[in-house]
Amino acid sequence: MPDYGHSLDFGVFITPSNAPAHTPVERALLAEDLGFDLATFQDHPYQPTFHDTWTLMSWVAASTTRLRLAGNVLNLPLRQPVVLARSVASLDLLSGGRIELGLGAGAFWDAIEAMGGTRLTPGEGVTALGEALEIIRGVWDASESSPLRVDGTFHRVNGAKRGPAPAHPIPIWLGAYKPRMLRLIGRSADGWLPSLSYLNPGDLQAGNTAIDDAATQAGRTPREIRRLLNVSGQFSSRSQGPLVGPADQWVEELTDLALSDGIATFILGSDDPEMMRIFAAEVAPAVRESVASERADRGTPTGGVISAKALARRREGIEYEVAAAADLGEVIEPGDAAFGGVRNTYMRGGSPGLVLRPTTALQVANAVAFARQQSIVASIPLSVRSGGHGISGRSTNDGGIVIDVGQLNQIDLIDAERALVRVGPGAHWAEVAAALDPYDLALSSGDYGGVGVGGLATAGGVGFLGRDHGLTIDRLRAAEIVLADSSLVRVSADENADLFWALRGAGANLGIVTAFEFEAAPAAEVGWVQLNYDASETVEFLTGFGAAMEAAPRDVTLFLLIGAPQRDGRVGAQVYGVVNSPDPDTILERLQPFAEIGPLVGQQVRLARYAQVMNNASQAPHAGYGEPHSRSTLIEHVTPEFANDVVALLRSGASHFFQIRSVGGAINDVPADATAYAGRSANFSVTALGGRADALDAAFAPLRAQGEGTYFSFDTSEAAALVAQTFPPTTLARLREIKRAVDPANLFRDNGNVLAGR
Repeated sequence: MPDYGHSLDFGVFITPSNAPAHTPVERALLAEDLGFDLATFQDHPYQPTFHDTWTLMSWVAASTTRLRLAGNVLNLPLRQPVVLARSVASLDLLSGGRIELGLGAGAFWDAIEAMGGTRLTPGEGVTALGEALEIIRGVWDASESSPLRVDGTFHRVNGAKRGPAPAHPIPIWLGAYKPRMLRLIGRSADGWLPSLSYLNPGDLQAGNTAIDDAATQAGRTPREIRRLLNVSGQFSSRSQGPLVGPADQWVEELTDLALSDGIATFILGSDDPEMMRIFAAEVAPAVRESVASERADRGTPTGGVISAKALARRREGIEYEVAAAADLGEVIEPGDAAFGGVRNTYMRGGSPGLVLRPTTALQVANAVAFARQQSIVASIPLSVRSGGHGISGRSTNDGGIVIDVGQLNQIDLIDAERALVRVGPGAHWAEVAAALDPYDLALSSGDYGGVGVGGLATAGGVGFLGRDHGLTIDRLRAAEIVLADSSLVRVSADENADLFWALRGAGANLGIVTAFEFEAAPAAEVGWVQLNYDASETVEFLTGFGAAMEAAPRDVTLFLLIGAPQRDGRVGAQVYGVVNSPDPDTILERLQPFAEIGPLVGQQVRLARYAQVMNNASQAPHAGYGEPHSRSTLIEHVTPEFANDVVALLRSGASHFFQIRSVGGAINDVPADATAYAGRSANFSVTALGGRADALDAAFAPLRAQGEGTYFSFDTSEAAALVAQTFPPTTLARLREIKRAVDPANLFRDNGNVLAGR
C-alpha cells in the first residue's frame, strides 16, 4: 500500500476525567513540554465522570501555547453543526490556529437518546454526517456573501449567516470503520482517524483502498486525505506482542505503519506520564528519522498537497508552481482558506488569480519580477494593495495578480529631533497615529484610521489636519520604491528627484513603495468636532459652510456630509473634523461661525488625542462586493451655482453619499508644479458615491464641469479623459516622460494611469 508522503505528527489521547478536575489539563501541559504535536480528547457528553470535551479543550487551549488540539472524536448527534462550526472557528481564532476537528457519526445510542438525541441507523448516521460536513464548511466560508442553505434530511439550515472564518484551514477527520463511512471520507473529509485496537489484520489496507477509490471517483487525489491512527500498548524490556515491548520495537512497527499503510499521525492512547515521556523521547524522533531515510531512498514525494478543488480554482495563464517555488512571501491561491480575507477591498468584490503578501523589500522585488513575467507571457493584470481600505477599489481584480504589502507595516521614529518617522506601506493610519502619540506628533492622514499608508501617501492625503499641516505627501521627505524592473531605489529631493516629484500625487504609476520617511508635526490634544444640522435650506447651508471654511483660521479642518431629502423634504447634514488646538476657548471661538450656517440639531465637541480621533476603524477583513462607483473633483469655492447642482444630484437619487472636504490653507501654499498633485488652488475636494455608473455620471457632470482636477483615490471612473482632466498639460507631459523611463511596458497601470488615452 502507498506511503502518501505526509509529514509525521505525534499526538496523545487523553481521558477527559473530572476526578481530579485538572488532571487532563496537566497531561496536556506535559504533552506540550515533551514536544507532542497534538493532544486529543474523547467526547462522551453522557458520561458524568468526564468533563465536557469542548469546555476542557477551551481551557487547555488557553493554558498552552503550541499544542494543537482535537476531539477524538466529537459526538455529532449531540452537537448541532452550525453551533459546532462556530465553536471550532472561535477557539481556533483564540488559540492562534491550533484547533482540528475530529468527528464521529455517533455510538452508544441508548445514552444519546437518553440525552435527547435522535437514534439513527448506521446508514442514517453517514448521511447526517455528510450533511454536517457541508454545513460546517459552509459556515467557515466567510468569503461567500450569500446566506448558507442546506436542505438535508437530518440537518437543515435556511439562510444562516456565515462566519467566523477560522484562523487556519481546519481539517476534518472522521472516525470510521464501515464501507459507507470510508467512502464519505474519500469524497468529503480531510483525514481518517481509526483506533488500531478496533482493527483486524488487513483493515488498514482495505480502508485505504476504499478511501482512495472514493476520492478518485470524486475527482480528488488520495494524498489530500491524512491517515491518523490511535495506538496503545506497553513499554517493556522484551517483546510480548504488537506494541508491547521495548521502544525499538515500537519504532519498527510504527515505521512500517507509516511506510506500508500511509499513517502520518500516531496518537498515543495513554494517560501515563512515564509512557508519554518514553514515546516522545525514544519513539517519535526515531520514527521520523527512519521514515525520512526510507523515503529518501525510495524517492517518495513529500510536502504539501493541493486539493483537486483548489486546483480547479486556479486561473488560466498564471504559473502557480513558479510562484510557489519563488521567494515571494505568502502565496495565496483562490482555493486557499485565507483567500476570502484577501480577495476583496473595502468597497469592491474581487476574484484575483493569485495574491502575494511579501514581508520584505526583496520579496516585493521578487513579486514584481514574477508579475512582470506573467504580464509579458500571458497579459495577466497586476493590482497593488497597501493593506488598508480604498474607495476606488483598484487594489483587486478578476483573474490577475495582487501584490499586497500589508505585512510591511513597521513604524519607527528614526530621528526624534527632526520628528522623522519611517513607515511601511502596509501600516494603517490609526497605527501611525498611535505610534506618534507618545511624542505629541501627528501626520495628517485622511479621516479613517483603516486607510493604508501606501495608497494615500502616493495619491495626496486629504486629512483632518490638512489646512494646518498640508497634504500627507507634503510631509514626505524620502521613500524607497521597487520599480517595474524590480530595482529598489531611494527617492528624495536629492536622490532621483524626478521620481520623488512624481511619487507625490501619481506614485501608483511608478512602482511599489516599501518604506516612507515623513516629517511629522506637533499635535497633542485637538478639538474633535461633530455638528449635526437641519440642512433643508440646502443651497444656503452649502454656501454658508464654504464661506465659513474659507474664512476659518488654518487650524480648522472640517468635512461635510449631506444626504438626500427625506420623505418630508428635510435634509440632514453633518460637519465633522478637527480644530488643531488644545485650548477649549479657542476651539469654541473657531466653531462659532459654523454654528450659524444652519439649525443645529445635535453637537459634540470634545478634547481628544489625535490618535483617539483616528481610532475609528474595524480590523475585520474587507468584504466589499460588486463594483463601487464614485466620482470626485476639486473646486475653489462653494458657489450658489455649485450648491444648486449638488441639490439636483441629491434629489436625483443617483448618489447615496456626498461629501465636501476642506483642502485649503497650507495645501494652497505649495506651488502647483512642486509635486505631481497639482490641484493646489482648490479649497475643497468633492466626492459622490452611487449605485449606477451611468446615473452617477449624468448627475455629477455639472459638478465636474465647475471643478478642476480629480482626487484619484476617490474616483472609480475608467474614462481616459479623466487623466487629462486631473493633471495640467505640463504636469501630465512630465509624468508621461518619467513613466516611460521607469515603466515602459506599463506594468503599473491600475490607478490613475498617466498613459491612459495615449
